[in-house]
Amino acid sequence: MISKKLAIDVLNEMLATGADYAEIFAENSRGYGVSLENGKVNSSSTGITFGAGLRLLKDNRCVYGYTSDVSRKGLMELANSLNKSFKGERLITVSKLEMIRSKNRNPILHSYEDIPLKEKIDLIREGTDEIQSMNDPRIVRYVGSFACNHKSVTVFNSKGKWFHRDTEFARMAYSIVAADENGMETSFEGPGCQMDISYFKDKAKPRKVARKAAETALMMLTAKECPSGKMPVVIGNGWGGVLFHEACGHPLEASAVSRGLSCFAGKEGEMIASPIVTAVDDSTIPNEWGSIDIDDEGNLGEKRVLIKDGKLVNFMIDDFNGRRMGRKGNGSCRRQNYKYCPTSRMSNTYIDNGKSTLEEIIAATKLGLYAVGFAGGSVDPTTGEFNFGCSEAYIIRDGKVCEPVKGATLIGKGEEILKKIDMVGNDLALAQGMCGAASGSIRTNVGQPTLRVSEITVGGRGGELK
Repeated sequence: MISKKLAIDVLNEMLATGADYAEIFAENSRGYGVSLENGKVNSSSTGITFGAGLRLLKDNRCVYGYTSDVSRKGLMELANSLNKSFKGERLITVSKLEMIRSKNRNPILHSYEDIPLKEKIDLIREGTDEIQSMNDPRIVRYVGSFACNHKSVTVFNSKGKWFHRDTEFARMAYSIVAADENGMETSFEGPGCQMDISYFKDKAKPRKVARKAAETALMMLTAKECPSGKMPVVIGNGWGGVLFHEACGHPLEASAVSRGLSCFAGKEGEMIASPIVTAVDDSTIPNEWGSIDIDDEGNLGEKRVLIKDGKLVNFMIDDFNGRRMGRKGNGSCRRQNYKYCPTSRMSNTYIDNGKSTLEEIIAATKLGLYAVGFAGGSVDPTTGEFNFGCSEAYIIRDGKVCEPVKGATLIGKGEEILKKIDMVGNDLALAQGMCGAASGSIRTNVGQPTLRVSEITVGGRGGELK
């Protein structure tokens, strides 16, 4: 796509006016998606993402631009346009480029590009057939979808380094709408991976995934309104980790910490959580949805322990924001595609296993809420304040899971919730999602074992919990 000789010429043009770092991010990605609504194919699409982004740094200033014209003329014109942001003498000259090598932890044995369209449609149809076989008139709409992407990236930088990265990933999803005289409920299940199609045939089986989504939507139709007030909350494993991701993960990214815009800025080495809490961001887990072998700056992926036994020990850092912190990047720099300037982002972020079982946690809770799934919410990384709606929740009475409730909202501050975690389970699970921030929408895993927070403010329209 871009030769090393051309890359050297472009880098040197970028550096002509005194920038202290220059980078070329070239991308050629191919994607495919298909969806079935109520059992019939309603859309099929292919897409290509092709272009290059150029980034210039000087001290704590960053300039970024992108183009789909990767010819010598197109790249040199963009480089010349960007370097006008700086006025000074050349500090660096690039004369050669040495390859950075990384371990491929996410090999694809059989490319999705070689799989016939019919096989992909048949895969999704297994799930929609399962929903149809339930023959429940309350299911008024069901959509099954499958999307895969082959992403090819090459990066060159003024440190005299370059690397190439090929990744393939796919996701299967089922969205359900159920309705009756009581109202309408929705449910979603969407497993994804960096593996070939055998993952969906052997592990995340379409019939099982689709039925789970349908049964959840139907169950919530019969649920009563959630009571409100302060109460113990047991948060389920897997997707329950989205609360930590949003309320605590984003404030641990250098993009917020380096500017003092995080509730955890300046607290490294302090106890910010219960002593039974260890939190990790690990981009090295083989074949996982959020894993990366090498980040978008050329730093190798790492397992970053963020909180160790309650103590804040690390952040997710990219090289640029690390300048303000006096730190080097630790493999956390990511972006959606070449149109986005990269920054520090999460990969596979989770609270690690504890010692309790799910049964022990439930049994130890006399009266409270069991939040299994979340539907969305908002968080302010500066303060850590959050509110999250629960898509699936139950009342716990006398140590037993009882009636389902709807309309539950968890309200609080991330740093306060971390300190109130008093039980952590041993059933760690990860769940796949897309995370949106300054550098676009990227693949991330959230996760945790089942855990209990001794007290959270719960919003609901069901009156007082009794």
